[in-house]
Amino acid sequence: MLGAPLLGDGTLLIAERFGVEVPTFQGEGPSTGQPALFIRCSRCNLTCTGCDTKQTWDWSQYQPAEVSTRETVAELARWALSSPVELVVVTGGEPLIQQQRLLPLVRELLAAGRRIEFETNGTIGPDPELLVDGVRFNVSPKLESFGADESRSIVPAALAAFAASGRAAFKFVATGPDDLGRIADLVEEHRLAPVWVMPEGTTAEAVIATTRAIADQVAARRWCLTTRLHTLAFENASGR
Repeated sequence: MLGAPLLGDGTLLIAERFGVEVPTFQGEGPSTGQPALFIRCSRCNLTCTGCDTKQTWDWSQYQPAEVSTRETVAELARWALSSPVELVVVTGGEPLIQQQRLLPLVRELLAAGRRIEFETNGTIGPDPELLVDGVRFNVSPKLESFGADESRSIVPAALAAFAASGRAAFKFVATGPDDLGRIADLVEEHRLAPVWVMPEGTTAEAVIATTRAIADQVAARRWCLTTRLHTLAFENASGR
């Protein structure tokens, strides 16, 4: 849940940022394997039971003051630009909750030659000022199998905005072959493309097993298949 109201002082609520001090990669989707920096925004508008970043929203398990900090655009830009890495991934939680406050950061990073990817659950449409060269949205609608309430996690107007933008890739988490039919329904109903399917799993063994279970059917549908590189390479170590 959102928790306390978002800040009115121009700062951003950040759960963590990493990739400068200890280098890492983008682990999912179209840019898998590319060097990347990550800015993880705090707060989310969904409460998926399958979420692996509950520290951004689940205040029954975490204290907000202990797992999020206030950071200014200047602080975040200075940190990101201290690295030569071009790709900056803004994730969450749900980063588009704070998209108005993120606009100045996006402008500064783009002006410095960086590329930006937003990892979003696709429930909040993008601000028109974010629909510019150098910005891409990796839109991951959450399914019932992920522990989401689809009456909240599937927002047709937002999906339509992303699909029309020409700047989105649609990435679905599949727990197994049974999810692929539901994904196909959503893809057809909302005219989503390009489509990426990612195996669910928090261990290398689980990721490999799910990949093998879904690979043939994903290929048959002419969709893209992505792995979870962070899990395979770093065993979900914090800050990687």
